[in-house]
Amino acid sequence: MQGPTALILAGAGMLNDVARALVYDGWQVILPARRYVPVPIDRGEPPGRAVWLEAHWDQPEELAQRVAAALHGRSVDLLVTWLHDSYRESVSKAVEPLLSPTAPVVEVWSATGPTVVPRKPGPDVEDVEVGRSVQRILLGEVSAFDDTRALSQAEIMASVRAAVDRALEGAPSAQHEVGRRRPQPQIPRPRVHDIAGGLPRWASPAGR
Repeated sequence: MQGPTALILAGAGMLNDVARALVYDGWQVILPARRYVPVPIDRGEPPGRAVWLEAHWDQPEELAQRVAAALHGRSVDLLVTWLHDSYRESVSKAVEPLLSPTAPVVEVWSATGPTVVPRKPGPDVEDVEVGRSVQRILLGEVSAFDDTRALSQAEIMASVRAAVDRALEGAPSAQHEVGRRRPQPQIPRPRVHDIAGGLPRWASPAGR
């Protein structure tokens, strides 16, 4: 394999736009996934190439072995992950030995639901201490431009590609929020004085 190597860990086809951009920039991109979804090639023959490997997130050690075999002794120069919380830690740990010491990492997280939001990258984060840049993306539920519209795939892809560019430029670790949480409906507060004014008036015992 020639050129730098990227490892993309995400659901089948979820980050194909990112893979395509890297392939056209001369990268060799390894895409482990349960099923094959081809990376679209629409601008002539690219200088790089994409390699799909059949893999399952619940078998992290086997996944790492297949990636290692595809590397042919080389190291991963860029890691991009968009994994379910239940697999993120085990899969990331399994492939970590395959990364070069300074390979940057781009992580995509959901900022909603049961997901535990990661600590913001900084001097106390282990990856930063060993010289690894970590660009973390927190995905909201609605667009930052229109809170009546769900966060689109185009907005997500643009944010991931921008984070990859920053990582490859050597930018320091950072956290980026994309979109916003869905606004909570406003519940009107009861008007206590109206309720009190509508209650019947009882005559006092002295007036009976």
